[in-house]
Amino acid sequence: MNRRMILYVIGFILAAEGALLLLPAIVSLIYLESAIWSFLITAAVCGALGAVLLLTCRPADTSMYSREGFVIVALGWILMSALGAVPFVISGDIPNYIDAFFETVSGFTTTGASILNDVETLSRGGLFWRSFTHWIGGMGVLIFIMAIIPNLSDKPVHIMKAEMPGPVFGKLVPRANDTAKILYIIYIALTGLEFLFLLFGGLPVYDSLVTAIGTAGTGGFAITNSSIGGYSPYIQWVVTVFMTLFGVNFNLYYLILVRQFRSAVSSFELRVYLLILATVTCVITVNILGTCSSPGEAFRLAAFQSASIMSTTGFSTADFNAWPGLSRGILMVLMFFGACAGSTAGGFKLSRVIILFKAMRREIRKLLHPRSVSTVTFEGKPVEEATISSISNYLAVYAACLLGIFLLLCLDPSAGFEENFSASVACFNNIGPGFGGIGPTSSYSAYSVFSKLLLSLGMLAGRLEIYPILITLIPSTWTRR
Repeated sequence: MNRRMILYVIGFILAAEGALLLLPAIVSLIYLESAIWSFLITAAVCGALGAVLLLTCRPADTSMYSREGFVIVALGWILMSALGAVPFVISGDIPNYIDAFFETVSGFTTTGASILNDVETLSRGGLFWRSFTHWIGGMGVLIFIMAIIPNLSDKPVHIMKAEMPGPVFGKLVPRANDTAKILYIIYIALTGLEFLFLLFGGLPVYDSLVTAIGTAGTGGFAITNSSIGGYSPYIQWVVTVFMTLFGVNFNLYYLILVRQFRSAVSSFELRVYLLILATVTCVITVNILGTCSSPGEAFRLAAFQSASIMSTTGFSTADFNAWPGLSRGILMVLMFFGACAGSTAGGFKLSRVIILFKAMRREIRKLLHPRSVSTVTFEGKPVEEATISSISNYLAVYAACLLGIFLLLCLDPSAGFEENFSASVACFNNIGPGFGGIGPTSSYSAYSVFSKLLLSLGMLAGRLEIYPILITLIPSTWTRR
């Protein structure tokens, strides 16, 4: 274990967070808010801690392997969340530290679950920081660090493997640092494009910016109590389209940039993703027609909520708790699927679902035709048996973690079965709102300190796809050479 390398990279992470905290400070300055001091104080603390680690822990050996990559990612996200919660406490926006920690973890993991019952009471700087954590965490904290610091280590690919969501990691270009830069260029471009579309719809600059960065990270923190429901139909459609776009594998956008249009549009995962969204939207539209004033409204609400849940964004335009059972059941299923691998979305990932279904179909064929030989393919390429085994193992760990969170959450008498189950699914899959008392018009404020910490751990494990957290918690990770 290269401990000095781990601490050195953590130093970069803390220094970067200190710099990022200056942005909400600028927002508070523009609106002449006293909250500016909470961001400046926290930025100074992060900068000082980062400087100490960078100066005292510079490693002679910059080698990094999978173990170091997993530990750096896990510790980096936990420390970012722990320090990122401090401005909320100092400013008084969220006086209770556990609540502030929950909110910040929810932000960085792009979950969008909130303990706030009235978000409009927060300062402008606090609301910006709350949504900006989505944007930072959407593409990945360490991916950002790698994009701005090209020579962080001799094997940065291990950081990307630990942080990038999805069953298979692939570099866009030979160097992992260049891949990080390309990803962030695409990310910034899409965010800016949505910002312009929102401005064109008459949304104020501040609202447009905060909504765009929240959508980009597929997070779901809004700046009004009605989420996106209080905005015009045009704004709702813009957000719907961009929630869908940010649920697409970013590798496909790179293919479009290098003019490989045919390869991009022929992606099987993309076609399945769009087909599911279209089918679900049509079914829910028909199912909720009786609760809406017109078919057009029903279609708009169904499209928005389907895209929001499948992309794990968590924005809402309606209280889907009041929808018929079929629509709520469909949304619950979408919570498990998630969007494409390599996107900013959470969830199990559609690529894993596709590969598992193909593997299951192959097993059925073997039972019917024992002598037949078939290969599981994905995106036109054969899938290695090791990859199929890895996905199956991940499904088992995924189910075990989800079950464990649910059972532990049931110890809390403050919520019922429906709330506890949907809270486990919504937080672990980084979606945000659940059903019942934690629906889109409610919050997680009623849960105990234990439950909030448990759900925070679940959000971190879900966003990092379990293994970085588990590996960091295993004692042998730190003792074996």
